[in-house]
Amino acid sequence: MTTLADGRPATGRPPAHRRSPARRPRRTPPGTVAAVVLTAVWTGAAAVLALWWQDTPAVAGTAAWLTDAGRITGLLAGYAAPLLVLLMARLPFLERGVGADRLARWHAMGGRYMISLVAAHLTLIIWGYALTGRTGVVTETADIVLGYPDMLKATAATLLLLGTAAVSARAARRRLGYEVWYFLHLATYLAVALAFAHQLANGADFVSSPAARACWYGLYLGSAALLGWYRLAVPFRLDRRHRLQVAEVRPEGPGVVSVFLTGRHLEELRAEPGQFFRLQFLVPGLRWAANPYSLSAPIHPRYLRFTVKDLGGHSRAAARLRPGTRVRAEGPYGAFTAARRRSRKVLLIGAGVGITPLRALFETLPAAPGDLTLLYRVSRAEDLLFRGELEAIAAARGAALHCLVGARAEIGEPLEPAALRRLVPDLAAHDVYLCGPEAMAATAVRALRAAGVPRGRIHHESFAF
Repeated sequence: MTTLADGRPATGRPPAHRRSPARRPRRTPPGTVAAVVLTAVWTGAAAVLALWWQDTPAVAGTAAWLTDAGRITGLLAGYAAPLLVLLMARLPFLERGVGADRLARWHAMGGRYMISLVAAHLTLIIWGYALTGRTGVVTETADIVLGYPDMLKATAATLLLLGTAAVSARAARRRLGYEVWYFLHLATYLAVALAFAHQLANGADFVSSPAARACWYGLYLGSAALLGWYRLAVPFRLDRRHRLQVAEVRPEGPGVVSVFLTGRHLEELRAEPGQFFRLQFLVPGLRWAANPYSLSAPIHPRYLRFTVKDLGGHSRAAARLRPGTRVRAEGPYGAFTAARRRSRKVLLIGAGVGITPLRALFETLPAAPGDLTLLYRVSRAEDLLFRGELEAIAAARGAALHCLVGARAEIGEPLEPAALRRLVPDLAAHDVYLCGPEAMAATAVRALRAAGVPRGRIHHESFAF
């Protein structure tokens, strides 16, 4: 069944290729990996606090309280730094078990906590030392920076972290392209490396404890090794194995193209509908940035299809790629897959180019006729992507396709509780996969919750970075 909000008749053409729905693989229950990871993180934080407790027989006086509070915040900031690196190290079990979208939110939240801990550490340590030495704050700051081992490197690290935090603020981030934001964040790796030495040289908890130093070395060097392996070695090995290149660039709509990649041994990638790859197009100006693009069709033995909208310099250049252009791909990543599903019935909600991963899921999610629905929201009819393909899939599978076309001033708000209930009977019994611009996703989540859909059944893929 296909309906359009603007009332025009639906026409269709066959999809680019057809895949019969596959059986759902047995997976770890949703949320298990995330729960294990969070438990490990909090256990580690408790161990860090135990390190301070063991090395602190007593705290007496204002100066000692301030200094010890500075020690605690410094230890926790030092513990958080390699964890934040690991969240973005593209570890397969995290990317697939937790999801890149959720990892990015954890990373952003953890980054705010770490910056707060660093600021508190600096303030409390300087203030406590100044009271102990009966000096002024400015004099004490100069003495610490210039007189303590490795403090010049630590100062540079702090400035780099504060600068990265400034460009990561929501107001600043909206003005940055993905590529600029990506390169600025590489500075955080340098900041973590620069800050490491001063922790061991000046931290009282490490100076007196060889075991604590060994654990700290293990945490930082282990994180660096995993980062190097999964961010450098594995992509290089995959590049040599699969030798991906552009086969075709096909226009799909205004500012939107599909990029077809061909290569060797593509079946070994084991990519699932709903996942994405980070692609580096090996041409001047693009080879140093790896941008995330979702599969817009199930993986094919001979090619991969990605659909790209002009949202920045990297994606804009994709429309000008020529057949034969070499491509380095990292992935597949993401947990926006059939494994998240908990219910028999499934609703997919997409807006704009957010239809990309949903188009692949619409074709492959196991579902009986009548159990699968896709809502596709666009402002203009010309912005509908894959219209013929979606209609053909809906007809073949007995699925419902609702194209919600038009500005709010013309058709109202289609993503509100009453409208969703009219379009999707028994809405609260559905799992919902949601992908689209941030404002649309927030509106849809609020409406779904108001309509009775449990939060654990709303699976969200975000475009935000």
